[in-house]
Amino acid sequence: MPREKILFAGGGTTKSWKVLLALRILAFIATLAAAIVMGLNKETKTLVVATIGTVPIKATLTAKFQDTPAFVFFVIANAMVSFHNLLMIALQIFSRKLEYKGFRLLSVAILDMLNATLVSAAANAAVFIAELGKNGNKHAKWNKVCDRFSIYCDHGRGALIAAFSGVILMLLVSAVSISRLSIYSNKSSTSTAAAVASP
Repeated sequence: MPREKILFAGGGTTKSWKVLLALRILAFIATLAAAIVMGLNKETKTLVVATIGTVPIKATLTAKFQDTPAFVFFVIANAMVSFHNLLMIALQIFSRKLEYKGFRLLSVAILDMLNATLVSAAANAAVFIAELGKNGNKHAKWNKVCDRFSIYCDHGRGALIAAFSGVILMLLVSAVSISRLSIYSNKSSTSTAAAVASP
């Protein structure tokens, strides 16, 4: 029997096992990078906030991710998805030859979908706030800040790119997890049918 046809973890071939592992590693790197970059995102500047006569009044202001709940959610969500992928990578490597049952495969598939949804929600919430920071909102009288805190906004943009890469990768991970569950279900159905048909 060719190596590619050997079943692992209750469903899927060694090829799908390697694809899933590679996708998980890439998703882990992307979401961890997003969490770290946004978590360390901070810029301090001294700005002129008012003028009395001809004397400018200056203040030192700091832009940091903790100032915005959406960015805090972004960091927490990406960290959680990173931890999920790290745990799944460890389980996949160290329990490779274990025969997973349907419930375990179903649990993994559900967790993958939930984590894909979580990182997607966090990235979209952060994009909304980033757009306000870049362009402001004239109707709500909210001023833009990226013209003053350019480094902060550039780092935030990098974190968002990493997060959306993580979203795409987690969707692919979910697709592969579901396909492995489908293979296991078909295998179980075939085995049951064969057992019933046998005298």
